[in-house]
Amino acid sequence: MILMKSWSLMGSTMAASQQVTAAFLTGVLLKNGPSIHVGLFDLSVEEDARGSTPQRRFSKTCVKNVFTVLLIFIYLLLTAVAAFLAYQTISDFMVKLSQPVMSVTYKEFDSFSPPGIALFPGKAQLLSCKHHHHDYIPPLVQPGKPQEGDCEIIHVTYFGPFTNETEKHALVVRGPGDVRNKELIFMQFSQNETEEDFSAITYMLFAKFSDLTDSANKTEFMRACERNYSIWTFSGGFRTWVKMSLVRTSGKINDAVEFRQESSVVKFNDKRPVSEQTNELFFVVFEWRDAYIQEIRLVVTANPWSSLAILCGVFMALFKAANFAKLTITWIIRMRKRHLRNKVKELRPIT
Repeated sequence: MILMKSWSLMGSTMAASQQVTAAFLTGVLLKNGPSIHVGLFDLSVEEDARGSTPQRRFSKTCVKNVFTVLLIFIYLLLTAVAAFLAYQTISDFMVKLSQPVMSVTYKEFDSFSPPGIALFPGKAQLLSCKHHHHDYIPPLVQPGKPQEGDCEIIHVTYFGPFTNETEKHALVVRGPGDVRNKELIFMQFSQNETEEDFSAITYMLFAKFSDLTDSANKTEFMRACERNYSIWTFSGGFRTWVKMSLVRTSGKINDAVEFRQESSVVKFNDKRPVSEQTNELFFVVFEWRDAYIQEIRLVVTANPWSSLAILCGVFMALFKAANFAKLTITWIIRMRKRHLRNKVKELRPIT
């Protein structure tokens, strides 16, 4: 009877202890969460997870910093390229401004101002001077004999511009002007026996015959023409056909006029008696090559507006790059401060 009471007492005691233990575990579970329910192993896993979170944050921050530095480097490279482009644009503009290019244009005319043809026959004698049209010259009649002409001629005597001791006598003939009808001038000279090794007559072309007629001092005018224009020659015993073309050049300060010519030479078949062949004959034809005048102008290819637009774009890119760099540096400093604050919070002891 006593034994049965003792067994019942022990059973009630164990039941009471189990109830106390269950109540304790229930209180702990409500306080600390469900992790206590799985035991000590779950507590160690949660601690590992808490320890790994700052490492992940650090890796993300490091990647962001690397990309930020890379972006800064790219923008610095673009800034250097923009600065070089600005320098190159300014250099090219200055080079083009100091070295203009030549622009060639052709203008068509029905008629030209008759040029001046200054001939220096020396001992030769002018036998005839006639105007013809359409590239046609009639057969010679009594070559070597004076014939009637229809040319306007001015005789000018002056001293050369380079040697004042040399006196020159020039026959200045009014040149052809009707280009459409292919007007030409045919002249014939005769020269007796000469002591020179070579026989030739020199001539010079200038822009307008009217410049000579309007000049108050024809001597100085001829000196100036000889100083500025070229001198050509044609030989005896041949017919020299000169085709002229006019070139006008507009410079930075002054304008210039230049004659260019193409000449063809044909041998003269002398059919005169042998006694008359001692007088050498010269034949020359002057004609315009075509109805166009070539005009050459100096053109500056440097466009200030395009250069200014390029420079504006370059400076805008530089401004944007500087602004981006400023914002990036500010963001880096802000992220650094935030990282330091988070680190201080993590290292602060848990109370």
